[in-house]
Amino acid sequence: MIEYKQIFENNKKWIEQKQNSEADFFEKLNKEQHPDYLYIGCSDSRVTAEDLMGAEPGEIFVHRNVANMVISIDLNVMSVINYAVRHLNVKHIIVCGHYNCGGVKAAMTSKDLGILNPWLRNIRDVYRLHKEELNAIEDEHLRYNRLVELNVREQCINVIKTAAVQEHYIKDKLPTVHGWVFDISNGKIIDLDIDFRKELEGIREIYNLMGTGK
Repeated sequence: MIEYKQIFENNKKWIEQKQNSEADFFEKLNKEQHPDYLYIGCSDSRVTAEDLMGAEPGEIFVHRNVANMVISIDLNVMSVINYAVRHLNVKHIIVCGHYNCGGVKAAMTSKDLGILNPWLRNIRDVYRLHKEELNAIEDEHLRYNRLVELNVREQCINVIKTAAVQEHYIKDKLPTVHGWVFDISNGKIIDLDIDFRKELEGIREIYNLMGTGK
């Protein structure tokens, strides 16, 4: 495990490396950000957006929480989406879960988890929506991994429900919403191939916030 004081030594080395490879790196970094991507991921310490995507500072706007949830009454994630879409004009919104997710497993545990209960209940709701498919999977590990995938899909739909996304997509055909799963066992990103336009059209009868059916 990394020692606390070592973090500051590592920071000095990082600064030196960046300045040696690009003398004006921090001058550029100090300017306004213009990321094309909003990444909504899990808080898990093993899953970091920039590392798994091979991205540099300034390229990804990041929000992380337990089990990569997009909950309408969570002002944090709603504020992030609003800012990313309406002010940063991101072109892509990625919801990224990961296999062997502790949050997903905890949600399906018959145990009082205190303040986590209402948060994880949203994952239980995903299970309820897909109960027949999930109960048909006998292997518990595979069942949880499938729940991870289904949870990502549901959170993508929750992103699509927001006014900011609907408004900008109707106007600019952007942003597009993507669902990913990161496989910790081999480092691969799996694209769940969410059909964004189809999902948008499928929910707008109920979740249309723009006052138009187009």
